[in-house]
Amino acid sequence: MARYRMENRDEQPLRRVDPDEHWKSLRQGDRVRVRLLPGYEATGLVAAVTSDHTAVWVDLDGGRGRTLLHCSDGVDILPNPS
Repeated sequence: MARYRMENRDEQPLRRVDPDEHWKSLRQGDRVRVRLLPGYEATGLVAAVTSDHTAVWVDLDGGRGRTLLHCSDGVDILPNPS
């Protein structure tokens, strides 16, 4: 049983999230750079994009796995000109 309960939790409005324009242009198979923080970047291949373009799966290069990124995570996904 929860000790602390948020009252009227079901009545709280959901916050709408809109992806940046460059997220809307991403397509499966695109080569991208993922900028996590200034100075921390990774490259990879877009594996999947949700229909509303708010979430993107990226297969990272170098065998570093697959990661799910959401537009509210504070990361940039930029085209990789290679």
